[in-house]
Order: sequence, then C-alpha cells, then structure tokens
Amino acid sequence: MSIFKYFFTKKDYLIPFDLSFLKTDIHSHLIPGIDDGSKSVDDTIFLAKGLQKIGYKKIITTPHVMSTHYKNTPKNIKSGLLKIKKAFIDNNINLNIEVGAEYYIDYDFINKISNKELLTFGDNYVLIEFSFIEPPRNIKNIIFELQVNGYKPILAHPERYIYWLNDKKTLFKLKDSDVLFQTNLLSLMGYYGKESEKMAKMLLQNNMIEWLGTDLHNEHQLTILKKYKIKESIAELINKTPFLNQTI
Repeated sequence: MSIFKYFFTKKDYLIPFDLSFLKTDIHSHLIPGIDDGSKSVDDTIFLAKGLQKIGYKKIITTPHVMSTHYKNTPKNIKSGLLKIKKAFIDNNINLNIEVGAEYYIDYDFINKISNKELLTFGDNYVLIEFSFIEPPRNIKNIIFELQVNGYKPILAHPERYIYWLNDKKTLFKLKDSDVLFQTNLLSLMGYYGKESEKMAKMLLQNNMIEWLGTDLHNEHQLTILKKYKIKESIAELINKTPFLNQTI
C-alpha cells in the first residue's frame, strides 16, 4: 500500500443500526429454566420487553436440545411456551411468540429425525448447530436425512465455527446443498471475537446469509443489542441483503 492510499483509505467507523426492520427473531433462549438462557419467568418478561422495545413483533424461541446435556423434548418445550404466553398476557406484552429448538448435531440426532421429533417453524424450518470445537463427521448424511424427511435445515451461527475460517469450501458445499444460514447479530459487531466477525462479513459478502438472529440468552446481551453498533461496511451489506425474517 502506498503512503497516499494509506492516507485516503476510508475509515470504517462504528455506526448505530436500527434492528426493527427484521420484525421476527428466529433464535433465542427465552423459555425459563431449561437451558443456558432465561432462568425464570421474570427474566423472560424482561428480555421479551427489551426485544419489543428494539422493534421485534414476533419471537421464535429456540431452546437447546442436546442428548447429553439439555435433554429437552417437544413436550416440555411446548409446556414452557404456554407458561410464557400466560406471563405475556398477565404483563400486557403484545409480542407474538412461538417455539422451535436449536438441535445440537450429536449421536442421537438421526434418531430424532427418523422419529419425527423435531420442532419446526415457518415452512418446516429446523435450526441446527454444530460443535464449536470440531465439525461433525457426517454432515452430508445429516443434511440428506433432514431433507428427505421434508425438513429445511437452518445452520445456526456458521460464523462461530472458526475451524472453517481457512476452509471455506465446506461452507460453500453446505450452501450448494440448500442449507440456510443464520448469523448472530452480535457476531457482526465482534462480540464473539474478531475471527467470527470476519467470517460473518465474508458470508454477507458472498450472499450466504438468509436469516439474522439475536441468539439472546441474558440481560447483558440485551443491553448490547439495545445500543447496537456495527461498522459502516457491514451495515451496507446488511442493507443489500433480502433476509427471510419478515417472511414468517
């Protein structure tokens, strides 16, 4: 880079960004006491009011489902939803809420597909996640099984799987297999680290993100979302992307 280019390179300033255009959030952890998200009904009420203030009209909350840790089922998740809906009525919260789940790809996931146990939302969408340490070894088979059973997989926060930072071919193969991508809003502002922010920007640049989600767990994250700021270059990419959030 020449000295002249250095002086005239445009600064990528942080700017406030209004999230109300999304209308619907498809990734959060608001059912109290069943995973690492909301701990109580009071927590859920606080978080829901915060999302409403940001501008969300609809929430599809997605508790973790893991065979060895968060052993949630459609039954207890739906029971938690009823509890939230009652709390919303009691507290005059005019926010539409539904449930899905965030399914961790583990040894028992194929059985859940075969047994038709998966909670879906919208057009039979199902939210899945991978390990943050290493990718699953049977990705191709998992995606095939989901799709032949009529499910439309959405991969949660692909930008956080930084083992693909230098192996983008796998991400492109997933897109070629009709897997939808959901990026966390907090990733776009560097909350999970510079590598995840870099990955998220790359995915936006390549038109690979269909959904944006809060992945909201707690009050701290809500505080950041309320004062949401991102780089101008990322804001420009968001404004050019036809996200699917408003379609469900």
